[in-house]
Amino acid sequence: MFHAAIDHPAILAPLRVAVIIPCFKVTAHVAAVIERIAPEIDAIYCVDDACPDGSGNFIEKTVSDRRVKVLYHDENQGVGGAMLTGYRQALADGHDVLVKIDGDGQMDPALIPQFVYPIETGAADYTKGNRFFDLENVQGMPLVRLIGNGGLSFLTKLSSGYWNIFDPTNGYTAIHRSLGERIVQRKIDKRYFFETDMLLNLYLLRAVVQDVPMAAIYGTERSNLQVRSIALPFLVKNIRNTFRRFVVHYLIRDFSLATLEAIVGTLLLAFGLIAGGTFWIRSYVDGHLATAGQVMIAALPILSGTQLLLSALNFDMRNVPSIVRHPLAVRQPR
Repeated sequence: MFHAAIDHPAILAPLRVAVIIPCFKVTAHVAAVIERIAPEIDAIYCVDDACPDGSGNFIEKTVSDRRVKVLYHDENQGVGGAMLTGYRQALADGHDVLVKIDGDGQMDPALIPQFVYPIETGAADYTKGNRFFDLENVQGMPLVRLIGNGGLSFLTKLSSGYWNIFDPTNGYTAIHRSLGERIVQRKIDKRYFFETDMLLNLYLLRAVVQDVPMAAIYGTERSNLQVRSIALPFLVKNIRNTFRRFVVHYLIRDFSLATLEAIVGTLLLAFGLIAGGTFWIRSYVDGHLATAGQVMIAALPILSGTQLLLSALNFDMRNVPSIVRHPLAVRQPR
């Protein structure tokens, strides 16, 4: 059983907490990570994602902690695939809170209570790390990651609907089992887009997500994530998720004034841009300046469409899920 070991009011009920570690080329650090996981944690699942370094065998030979259970993939599925495997096993074993940390030593296991506490007290359904909360933590972050996370954070806010969070690709997370049971049934990206895709699916479940301030630890480890290789796929997938969220939430579930603003605003903006582009090309080819009427035909739809889209965006920013879902779930007997 687990109680968050931090200075907060009394916690209502103890929860069984499991830690899941996706393992791929982490043999140099994973044993030290496991060793630092507090004894209050009930179980540790290490998922060997067809690791070429044999992470699973290494853990079984070098780690004597009885809480550790090693799961194996015959083929590499990516961090998302490893986490879904770990989630399913932890849920099957009856754990209440599922915590994800990486095995490369960049995440401090001592912070686990801070990720569990908001879930345990009914303040959140899902918690995730935020390395940008304290400016002191940002100083040690590589510049490429700093710039990349800034851009990705905005795209993820737009695609997921969680305008209140930052650092979306942060892999230090915790989720309540009632949401985890729903998540494992959904089609979640199994590669590096996993954390971002999780946020969209949590939004569609109207789960409350909360950031947890943390510092990243950068040492000798090397990340398997290459920014250049994922920039375009992340952009395309975020655009896809934005459209999907709009269709599901604003067309199917709740057709509102914001829906009309978004649709009409998009149409007006598109018409204005197309008309303006057409008039510009014609004036360039013919050598004649566009007339005042042509300028107004292009400018007014652009201005009106932009205003409507900003109004719809403002509504969306105020529509972040705020009612915690897991206390409402019926707890099934084990």
